[in-house]
Amino acid sequence: MTINEREGAALGGLLFFNGPVHNGGFTFTSRPGKATGIRLAAALNQLLGSEPVPHLWNTVTLAGDLRHLEHAATAGETVGRAAFEAGLIAAKYGDGRRPAGGIVTDADPQVAALALEMIEARLSTGALSLSTERIPHCPGCGHMAGTGAHPCQVCGNETLLARPRRVLVAERALDRPALDFNDVHAHHKRAPVHLRNIAGNVPARLILSRTRDHGISLEPLGLPEMVLDPRAGLHIAVLAAARARGAETAVMVLTQNAAANVAAYGQPFLRHHGSRLLYGLHGHIPYDHIQDLTTDYQRHRLPPAVRASFETWFLPLYSWHAKNHIGASQLAALLTHFHRARLTAPERPQAPAWRDIQQAVEAGSTTWLTRKAGLATAVSIASGTAP
Repeated sequence: MTINEREGAALGGLLFFNGPVHNGGFTFTSRPGKATGIRLAAALNQLLGSEPVPHLWNTVTLAGDLRHLEHAATAGETVGRAAFEAGLIAAKYGDGRRPAGGIVTDADPQVAALALEMIEARLSTGALSLSTERIPHCPGCGHMAGTGAHPCQVCGNETLLARPRRVLVAERALDRPALDFNDVHAHHKRAPVHLRNIAGNVPARLILSRTRDHGISLEPLGLPEMVLDPRAGLHIAVLAAARARGAETAVMVLTQNAAANVAAYGQPFLRHHGSRLLYGLHGHIPYDHIQDLTTDYQRHRLPPAVRASFETWFLPLYSWHAKNHIGASQLAALLTHFHRARLTAPERPQAPAWRDIQQAVEAGSTTWLTRKAGLATAVSIASGTAP
């Protein structure tokens, strides 16, 4: 069987994963919205009856390179980059507990191994190529810069010079949009124009190698001191996590804008040996306005555990339905809807009702979230009972 035949094979074994979270300067307590993808993936997998999956993290960033260098300069010691990133990730959780499914970053060995496997397969078919291109560089530190007039983002040098460099290149498939809604896990395949415009606002010829201190090294391909562009690497991290759990279909849940910004770079890496990656789109949650619910919480006499369930379980799920954003003015009504469903939730979900929820999740349908009976079944499933 050829690569193309394998990549067109029937898929199954669906699991949800969060779009790798940028390992920046925040905690989940200070920025709860950063955990939306993690919480949404966990809730959907739970409804499918699946075991917890790892939390995925994006550590291949220029900001991370600079943060690591600054730490070495101020602390007077050198900490390995992987250990440095692991420490930052652990601090995000704030409770000292490791996620039940573990943690995977976009620079882990299993991700790098799959990346090289996928790149070599695509080089052999011509989907990717190695090419010598004139690329803007900083003559001071050697950083490979993007287009446009701006100082070097590493050392601040204001002069950039173009020079030949061998790089990894992908030619965009111009007969399909950069964000193809056939690659979106949704019951209704709608394609908002603004998303396609954002996704398509990239060159037809994409350079997939970057100068970074940390990432998936492309040296085995003859590109020393270069790593895979993290926008491509994010997709491979999801596929690697799915492969480790035997899932053939991986749904990466992320915001619409995030999907639009990475889609062109991920296009060559959505399928491999019968496995497939889909985008699961979710909206923003107005956590800055949660305090507006204080009176509603008191009126419904909701204990802290139920409030937490609304904020960290139901709202992420509803953001999957809302897709764009949940308005602050909707919060009170959504709380009432959740509370009423919770009050009517059966002690143990009926098997047919659970199967209906599972089939809806597998199909990307979200309307059950708006119906009290469907949400009540989901609440019952989330309580840990089984039919």
